[in-house]
Order: sequence, then structure tokens, then C-alpha cells
Amino acid sequence: MPIKFPFAKTKKQAEAQPLGLDHTHLPKHVAIIMDGNGRWAKNRGMPRIAGHKEGMGVVKRIVSYASDLGVQVLTLYAFSTENWKRPKNEVEFLMKLPVDFLNTYLPELIEKNVQVRTIGDFDVLPPHTKKAVQEAIERTKDNDGLVLNFALNYGSRFEMVHAVRQIAEKVKEGALDPSDISEEMFSSELYTSELIEPDLLIRTSGEQRLSNFLLWQLAYAEFWFTEVYWPDFNESHFEKALYDFQNRKRRFGGV
Repeated sequence: MPIKFPFAKTKKQAEAQPLGLDHTHLPKHVAIIMDGNGRWAKNRGMPRIAGHKEGMGVVKRIVSYASDLGVQVLTLYAFSTENWKRPKNEVEFLMKLPVDFLNTYLPELIEKNVQVRTIGDFDVLPPHTKKAVQEAIERTKDNDGLVLNFALNYGSRFEMVHAVRQIAEKVKEGALDPSDISEEMFSSELYTSELIEPDLLIRTSGEQRLSNFLLWQLAYAEFWFTEVYWPDFNESHFEKALYDFQNRKRRFGGV
């Protein structure tokens, strides 16, 4: 029987009645495209970076709430391989955000038993970004609660091409026969090889596309879109996404 699950209150939370979430039927892995920071700021006559800064606080609240609910993995699209095309000052600010976030909230993440991970081409990130992320990964590696997985300098097509190259090298070396290549083997070469695949994708800001995010992994995920910009996204929106997920029938190609 569904149970009433209270959600945390924030000053920005929309007026809503608590939904009846079934705690036994939550998505194990939720992926989020955190979109709309720049437009949120523009609508308020503020620079785009103000939206990114506001969005950082939302990350903290959603991570905390997802952890309390019992979600196992939360993957956040923090910076794509295409984001390098943005203005230099915005890119520099975005590269500082993981540093600011982890320096500020790492003690709370540790207290909540959260394990920090990343996916993406990590090597080309600025030294200060890499240092902060590596420290967070090291200090939380033994935690066994929510896995907070940041997609940093991530692009799904790059990821898949990289996987194909890894497999091709094994074939070239004679260590692998082409007939042995399977979906499972391909998945094992992806950044997410140690994670369960997402059950639910959330995208904010009204856009309804994947934007080169987890193209392989989202094959059977449920999609949930909202017009709300990421800085205005809150626990009640997250709960509504989970509630809608629970009320969909997932057949995985069957009847």
C-alpha cells in the first residue's frame, strides 16, 4: 500500500499536497539534465553565472532529498563536452562550481553517507577542478549510501566511440573474437560500467531532448520533462517525477 512520504520544505517550494509515494517502488537510478540556469538569470536581469550559482543550492537540496528517500544513484549532467563553446568567463565559472560545491557541502555529503563519483573525460579538466573532485571521491569512497555521480566534460557519443576503440584494440591484439562482442561487453567499456542503468530521466526548463546524455544507458528509462528552470526546481517537483514514474507501466518490449 502506498505510504505518505513527507518532503522537505524550502522557501521556494510550490504549494502542493504531499503525494502518496510507494517507498518500495522508487527508481534506483535517477539521471537529471539540470537545464535553464541561464534563462532563469536572464529573466531576472542577472548574468548567466548567477543562475548557475543559484542552481548549486538546488543540487544540494535534491541530493539530500534523494538520499533520504533511498534512491541508489543520482547522475547529474554538470558539464557537457559541448559546453566548452560557451563564453570563456562562463566556462571558467562552471569549472569553479564543483570546487565551491564540494568545499561547501562535502562534510554534509560524508555525514549522509553519500559516495561521490564522476563520468566523462576527466583528464582535460582544470587542475583545481580535478583536485576538488578527486578529494571528494577519495574521502567518500567507502560510503555505501547514495552514489552522487557528476557528469563532467561528458558526451555520450564520445563515450561510445571510446568504448568501440577499446574493444577494437582487444580484437586487434587477438584477445577478443568479434563474435564475442555483446551488449554486456559494450556496456562494460562505458564510464557507467559499475552502475545500474537509469530508470528515470528528468530534464528541466521545457526542453525535450537528450543533448548527448547517456544515449546508450537511457534505452529503457522513463522520461519526465518540466517547464520549471533548474534554479526553481525543488523537492515537490522531484517527488512528482517519482510519483509519475511509479504510475507508468514499464514493459521493456513485452506485453
